[in-house]
Amino acid sequence: MLLAIGLVMTGHAVLTPMQMVIIMITGDFLVMSLTTDRVNPSALPNSWKIGRITLASVILGLCFLAFCTAVLAVGKYEMHFGIDTLRTLVVVSLVFGSQATVYAIRSRHHMWGLRPTVWLVLSSMADVLIVSALALRGIAMAALPLSVLTAELAAAATFGLLLSAIKIPIFARLHIAQEIVPTR
Repeated sequence: MLLAIGLVMTGHAVLTPMQMVIIMITGDFLVMSLTTDRVNPSALPNSWKIGRITLASVILGLCFLAFCTAVLAVGKYEMHFGIDTLRTLVVVSLVFGSQATVYAIRSRHHMWGLRPTVWLVLSSMADVLIVSALALRGIAMAALPLSVLTAELAAAATFGLLLSAIKIPIFARLHIAQEIVPTR
């Protein structure tokens, strides 16, 4: 959807094939490290309500789309960036926003409730540092100023906090976040 919105907004593809590969690789690091993450086990087996989980995923995915679209819109209409710089902005927003999304939705409660493992944090740091270095140096994408990169990181952190806050009522409304307590 972001590619289609970007095409309509700019008249150009907002990602090159190389940038798509960079996004996929950084995403893979993060996903692999999730296997080491801490979880709060349920007292009883969970009932997987796939329809409700899918609906929650669509809602949270639309929030992520809104974040990335907003970053693109600010870059185009407020900062008046050219297409190459907009492409870099999209790459960075996808990687930083993905990091924020993972931390926001990795537990049923607020994102700060369960401390992540060292592997998850190291993977996140590596992803952010790799993409930041590529964006700052202009490798495989147009260079971004440090101030823009920092602002985008702050925007992604804010997005993560907002997503963490709105997921709780969404999960509650869809009845997918109740703690299962054994009866005696």
